[in-house]
Amino acid sequence: MKINSKDFRVRGEKVNLKKWPTIIKPFCNSKKGYQELLEEHVEALSSLQRLHYASGHYALLVIFQALDAAGKDGSIRHIMSGVNPEGCEVFSFKQPSAEELKHDFLWRTTCRLPERGRIGIFNRSYYEEVLVVRVHPEILRNQGLPKKLRDEKNIWKERYRSIVDLEEHLYRNGTRIVKIFLHLSKNQQRKRFLERLDEPDKNWKFSLSDIHERKYWKNYTKAYEQCLHATATHDAPWYVVPADDKENARLIVSGIVLDRLKDLKMAYPKTTGKRRGELKLIAKHLAK
Repeated sequence: MKINSKDFRVRGEKVNLKKWPTIIKPFCNSKKGYQELLEEHVEALSSLQRLHYASGHYALLVIFQALDAAGKDGSIRHIMSGVNPEGCEVFSFKQPSAEELKHDFLWRTTCRLPERGRIGIFNRSYYEEVLVVRVHPEILRNQGLPKKLRDEKNIWKERYRSIVDLEEHLYRNGTRIVKIFLHLSKNQQRKRFLERLDEPDKNWKFSLSDIHERKYWKNYTKAYEQCLHATATHDAPWYVVPADDKENARLIVSGIVLDRLKDLKMAYPKTTGKRRGELKLIAKHLAK
């Protein structure tokens, strides 16, 4: 079954996450079929990444946002398994440091943007500043901003505008952006938390704060709905990926990234007459 990335793309209408499924019919009927299709995607991605690196005209930024246990780490690990590390970097953004809080909220992620020819992956991103911070406004009050600049009636719209402006600027300068929201149900999150408790090698992933955040599920849902609507643009689209089925989610995400790379219409650099002469000279020396 062909995966159409447009089926998961947020359009201009307001977002109601209740209308977006957290699980859909599997694209593969067996584990073997899933593995074969994922390997096909990984191989195609590896090939396109080499072309992307060689052409050097664009940068690709892939942003992952989700609630805890939605599968961000696993998606990144599986999908990017065939990519040359030289052409790809992954950054995970946790709680801001004291230095980062002294700068504007976009500073720490801007420092990690990919250069042209490379793929950058953000595991969480500047979007945390209109999601977690919105759900927990006490964080905003502790960020050191002057009181008049943290008016909670206006600051979220202003931050949306800053984000959209940044992404438009990046687009004009050769960075293509893909934004993935892994849409997980509350019940499935509970199941995955229980699995982490039952499996010793996953215990480290779990903390009491994870349970605490579940109390704010409705708040997070509202924050995501408003964020997705306000920042989904033609050039920096959001995709809502059903995440209750990890394998299906990985196939969808890899399909979305593949489509974005294919849209770049890349080509390997053409060899000039001068370069061909240099190559002949090199071959001549190697033949001795």
